[in-house]
Amino acid sequence: MRMLAYGVAADAVDEYIKIGGTTTLECLRRFCKGIIRLYEEVYLRAPNQDDLQRILHVSEMRGFPGMIGSIDCMHWEWKNCPKAWEGQFTRGDKGTTTVILEAVASYDLWI
Repeated sequence: MRMLAYGVAADAVDEYIKIGGTTTLECLRRFCKGIIRLYEEVYLRAPNQDDLQRILHVSEMRGFPGMIGSIDCMHWEWKNCPKAWEGQFTRGDKGTTTVILEAVASYDLWI
């Protein structure tokens, strides 16, 4: 989890997990594949025709005809950004390195 949350290198977590970097990466791959397998059918798929019709209908009722989703983004601070990449990921006048996370949300994500 620390690798996902903070971008920590695999060999940096071996002190408290007591497994090597290769095993750590394999565990992370399996975890990610499990999450994808668990949620892809509902959340990680393109909408089908029925989904689109339902979303368009609800959006029109709410006063947004033709809208299928709302895009949102945030800057996530990247504390362990490699020095060579800092120029590409530095955010304006604040001088912090960030990654932009974008998502398209619809009204029914809580379902």
